[in-house]
Amino acid sequence: MRIFFIVIATSLFMSCNHTTTADMIIYGAKIYTVDSSYSVAEAMAVKDGKILETGSTDHIRETYTATDMINAEGKIIYPGFIDGHAHFYSYALSLQKVNLTGTRSWEECISRIQQFTTEKHIAKDEWITGYGWDQNDWDSKAFPSKTLLDQYFPGNPIFLSRIDGHAAIVNQAALDKAGIKAGDAIAGGIIETKAGRLTGILVDNAMGRAGDIIPGPGNSTLRKLFDEAQQKCFAVGLTSVTDCGLTKQETDKLDSLQKEGLLKMKLTVLLADNAENYAWYLPKGIYKTDRMHIAGFKLFADGALGSRGACLLKPYRDKPGWNGFLLNDIDHYTTALSKIAGSPFQACAHAIGDSGNRVILQQFAALLPPDNDRRWRIEHAQVVDPADIALFGRFNIIPSVQPTHATSDMYWAEDRLGADRIRTAYAYKDLLRQNGWMALGTDFPVEDISPFKTFYAAVVRKDAAGYPPGGFQIENALTREEALRGMTIWTAKSSFEEAEKGSIEKGKNADFIIADTDLMQCEPAAMLKAKVLATYVSGEKVY
Repeated sequence: MRIFFIVIATSLFMSCNHTTTADMIIYGAKIYTVDSSYSVAEAMAVKDGKILETGSTDHIRETYTATDMINAEGKIIYPGFIDGHAHFYSYALSLQKVNLTGTRSWEECISRIQQFTTEKHIAKDEWITGYGWDQNDWDSKAFPSKTLLDQYFPGNPIFLSRIDGHAAIVNQAALDKAGIKAGDAIAGGIIETKAGRLTGILVDNAMGRAGDIIPGPGNSTLRKLFDEAQQKCFAVGLTSVTDCGLTKQETDKLDSLQKEGLLKMKLTVLLADNAENYAWYLPKGIYKTDRMHIAGFKLFADGALGSRGACLLKPYRDKPGWNGFLLNDIDHYTTALSKIAGSPFQACAHAIGDSGNRVILQQFAALLPPDNDRRWRIEHAQVVDPADIALFGRFNIIPSVQPTHATSDMYWAEDRLGADRIRTAYAYKDLLRQNGWMALGTDFPVEDISPFKTFYAAVVRKDAAGYPPGGFQIENALTREEALRGMTIWTAKSSFEEAEKGSIEKGKNADFIIADTDLMQCEPAAMLKAKVLATYVSGEKVY
């Protein structure tokens, strides 16, 4: 009998030792793994920043032990959201600028600037920068002029970018510092004049004449801004961001802050289309750390629809005789894309208008074989002629779209395009059908950073007030599963990162969030009220 009990005790002891040690176990959850079968689990184990396994609560707790045991109490877990197209660096800088989003008039903009200068104790000769104004939200839809800026802020150079980042208004002090005079011209841009006098409006390439001379913040200020920016991202469930159009200096700064441990946000970088970037990065090849992936180059075909800089095949409905313009000549795209084609980098191009999209699609098609896996991308793909849409599928070109652009633009987009063209604009379902997957993002700070707003716009196609009742061109809405994949695994795939993130699977980075709302089951209005309770990056709780 004594031998029997010894055998039983030994068996129990050995059985206990068969469990695997993890750093953390989360159980009692509803985990949308977003794996290939879209499976749902109850629990997962994490060690060294990686997912060990997912499964039932009983299985995970019987198989693993951990000092950090978290009972999710039925809460929802998603893979960390990935923004497929944003401007993280610019967003951080915007946190020290006057915010003009949501203003209902130019006079309200002036009032906000006055309040900002008082609160921030701006000196009489100091630059004032701001962002977010949109004349389409005002009773007067025309661009403003600099008259009030000159009147109220004569000594302060002022640079205020439009919400889309493709136009700005500056005052006379800024024009003088930049050496801009009436009659000046620039390729791919507009220096607006009326009756021979500068209005202060600069469009697309003209913006750089003034914007490039604005002094940047000091190192200590930058550190605070980046930390604040990442905390705001973590609070809405973003664990990775594709930062579009960075210079080498900007990329180096972000890389150093990541290596220092201050910046925990994961970044995929699309480099700006400039000579310095090509000369430095093309010979060296892809750059990859555990938090940064320099994946490609971003070119610009045209401007934005809201500022009428998007390049259209036929004139704007609300500006007869005006088609917009390309930001570079065709030879520039041919030369740049040929360089990229001979490298391991991706080519990505901003294209809004149907002419801009056609030019880029044709340029891509001339360099890509039909069976390629280069994953070249078109950013925005807002207005695509029906004759061109099949090129996405034929050459495996990835649409990288921002659903909130559709619900922000829907009030006035038909005024720009007319009834025929609007039907094939913001056509996300049509684009999805070409390859069976796509990347979703926000373009923040052009739009709000919240992925929940991206999800709602993609699936419901309405604004927060429920307009329009049936949804904006609801035939191009995505399903809930498609939207979640577009914010996670598909966006990871768009940057060749699907093996390491984008889903909650064995061996992948433990990037995930705990939320209070089941996006797959809730009423549409609840999507916008969803809250992130916790955010983890590589197993570390960052929010």
